[in-house]
Amino acid sequence: LQGCSMQCSSSSLTLFSPLKLPSLLSSTSVNSSSRNVRRLMEVSTFSYRKFIHFALDETESRTHLVPSPLRENFSSLMAVDGKTELQMISFQAPKIRLLRSLSIEGSDGMQVLDFAVFPEPEFDLPIFCANLFTAGNTNIVVLDLNPLHDVTIHRDYMEKYYKSLIPLGLKYAELLPWGGKLTSESLKFFSPIVIWTKFASSQKKDNVLYSALVDYYKAWLELMDEAMEEKDASQISCNREGQHKYLTWRAEKDPGHRVLSRLVGETRAKDVVRKFLFSGIDELGSKTFLDYFPEYECKDGSVNEKRSIIGKSFETRPWDSRGEFIGNNVR
Repeated sequence: LQGCSMQCSSSSLTLFSPLKLPSLLSSTSVNSSSRNVRRLMEVSTFSYRKFIHFALDETESRTHLVPSPLRENFSSLMAVDGKTELQMISFQAPKIRLLRSLSIEGSDGMQVLDFAVFPEPEFDLPIFCANLFTAGNTNIVVLDLNPLHDVTIHRDYMEKYYKSLIPLGLKYAELLPWGGKLTSESLKFFSPIVIWTKFASSQKKDNVLYSALVDYYKAWLELMDEAMEEKDASQISCNREGQHKYLTWRAEKDPGHRVLSRLVGETRAKDVVRKFLFSGIDELGSKTFLDYFPEYECKDGSVNEKRSIIGKSFETRPWDSRGEFIGNNVR
């Protein structure tokens, strides 16, 4: 989620109860549920929801999805402008702790998609992440298979998940160029194949973006298919902490929080961020944001609101053509 400007008040928020949308994720049959989701979502020439449809179909063809309990409290919200609707879906599967999506289509043509798939801790799979924002003629995109463990340190993790995907990353890095400065803190959670880009809308660029979404998601599903369940308790604990650290960072520093606050008010935005978008913070671990990132602690014990303390940013892609990190030589 990236920024937009809209004045909102939490007092005028309308929450749609799942009972008012009986077709949305209410069937015990996941195939029926996801078909109903797709009927509810009208696909425009390039609606981000088109990707949601694809992802559900493709995932269902490989594993058994079941609706997540989160759907009871998070299905659809109407923003205070009475025109902008936020739609949420969530599923689980044997290797998937949570597949969830938040999509927004405003009456002014604004589109937002926050789509992610989090693995069960017994699997050290990367986290699939697609964050897309469109307003006017501007598109902002972050697409990645976020590593659970730092690939610059854990070379075995790099070899296991990313070495074979470097050609895919290079293909789209050329078609969707680096989007400008990115903080070094954020970079810790990205992989060598991350797509971070900004571009003006065109049919050609839209087609490339959709192709990238499809190819990256297929790549993630292939990794899921091949993933073997971890039996070692210490490794499972390590996977759990890696995912928890990621969730803690995103919940605290994700710029999408500001977007949601403007749309639905601060109180409800916090619920959506912590209990839906980054669900698992309270279940996967007990460490706080400052436990993971003590450099952000202010003198009064509060969290520094800045998104970058280190101050180092990357204006160009900080990985070479082999996926090796060269950011230490980039200022």
